[in-house]
Amino acid sequence: MTTLTDRPHTALLVVDVQNGVVGGAHDRDRVVATIAGLVDRARDAAVPVVWVQHRSDDLPPDSEQWRIVPELSRRDDEPLVHKAYGDSFEDTDLEPVLAAARVGRLVVTGAQTDACIRSTLHGAFTRGYDATLVADAHTTEDLSAYGAPPPAQVIAHTNLYWSFQTAPGRTAGTVEAAEVDFAA
Repeated sequence: MTTLTDRPHTALLVVDVQNGVVGGAHDRDRVVATIAGLVDRARDAAVPVVWVQHRSDDLPPDSEQWRIVPELSRRDDEPLVHKAYGDSFEDTDLEPVLAAARVGRLVVTGAQTDACIRSTLHGAFTRGYDATLVADAHTTEDLSAYGAPPPAQVIAHTNLYWSFQTAPGRTAGTVEAAEVDFAA
């Protein structure tokens, strides 16, 4: 369904599941375990797993904060995309990585819901990708002290509005991890 030509494959995108990003995130352990299960299922289905890792002043490369959480383990043959902006496509090699694997459909997981997840979903969709958000496999920290809704509401709102995204020739939506069909 993607508008990208000759891109019949799906990839699982694991965005910013790093110590410094999800350390204090809402429902962290359950979300990380859900992502780990999806990684295993994708590997079993021979679906590419693409890892995205953010760097910033708070997440300097090679620091403990920057590292992917210990519950998740990237294989050497799985792409690792380094980024400095919310949208995982912005100024990275994500597009060439996906093009080489003929990927036109993304299954998106990770953190932070209200920042890099939203930016990456919109970035993918506007670039022609089908973009599915795994409703129970993304999280965010509590930013209510700064005027944001509580994390559970941020997550629920993102799931709600992404389930209604439409555009010509592309699909979007949300699905629970148990219902992810990597063959679809």
